[in-house]
Amino acid sequence: MNIPSPTSSVRLVAIPRLSAGGRWRVEAMRSLSEPCLLWFTKGQGRITIAGVTRGYTTNNAIFIPAGVMHGFEAGPQVFGTAVFFGRDSEVVLPQTPLHLRIREVHAQQEVNVLLDSILRELESDTPAHDRATTHYLGLLGVWLERQARKADPAEAARPTATRRLVTRYTSLLERNFRTGMGVADFAAALGVTPTHLTRCCNAACGRPASALLQDRRIFEARKLLSETRLPVGRIAEQLGFNSAAYFTRAFQHLTGKSPSAFRRGI
Repeated sequence: MNIPSPTSSVRLVAIPRLSAGGRWRVEAMRSLSEPCLLWFTKGQGRITIAGVTRGYTTNNAIFIPAGVMHGFEAGPQVFGTAVFFGRDSEVVLPQTPLHLRIREVHAQQEVNVLLDSILRELESDTPAHDRATTHYLGLLGVWLERQARKADPAEAARPTATRRLVTRYTSLLERNFRTGMGVADFAAALGVTPTHLTRCCNAACGRPASALLQDRRIFEARKLLSETRLPVGRIAEQLGFNSAAYFTRAFQHLTGKSPSAFRRGI
């Protein structure tokens, strides 16, 4: 019996390659089933994590735990590395998102060396390369922890009530976006009015609550259209739309294409 290596699902991917199938793959709201580290070495843009939008630039390290909704701008001048730790990673990693602005040159060099070492071991067939990869990943986890402890206290300030609510909303949305729940349903579950929820989302990320919900559902629709042969009606049903016609209108409104046209263009 073949037992998968503990590092077999670890991947290092150049950030520009993440959007090779379309910028929607990184810019639309979605979550991953594994922890991820984004290390930006060039360029700038905005990133939304758990409904809160901030700017990122060169030498920013952004850690996103599994299941946390996020999306980021990936323009042509943005470069860096994404580290995917795998679903069953045993590396000790932060439990909450981190956005670290790494100003010390030594710390920048340290993470670059770690990433180069991980990639070299992943591509190697020398003895014990799996074990070496695991140890380097562990050191990367230590690096994250140390940088988080050194972060500017102003940047790590306690979240406001607005941000806490939006974070709770995106967490609930991530678990239930396929159910057909609307913003009013989510607001009721959170104990607030739809107007208050939308006001908080606008303040945290510049988008209303309905836009985050639709973006998440349409991302999943594009993923299913591009990666499966499920009929459009079945996709609409899986994502909680009342009808295939309503799904088609919503999809076309957000993407500029009908679901069928989008699939043909893949």
